[in-house]
Amino acid sequence: MQRPFYHYLMTERDPYKKDAVTLFANAVYLDNSFPKQSEDYHKISHYLELNGTYLEEMTTFDKAWEIYLDKDN
Repeated sequence: MQRPFYHYLMTERDPYKKDAVTLFANAVYLDNSFPKQSEDYHKISHYLELNGTYLEEMTTFDKAWEIYLDKDN
């Protein structure tokens, strides 16, 4: 079983870097309602579509998801 997406994403946090994935990770950290235990792409994607006002483009989530899958395999 792989770790939840949130746990991976927290490894991308950085107060100085300004790339899209890092900014996404920093914003998710502040989102108390984010599904922190989920490993499910569709559940997280649906959540972000409805609640992820901090995410300018869903392609940023898709990129982060690809990195997540690569790092956890």
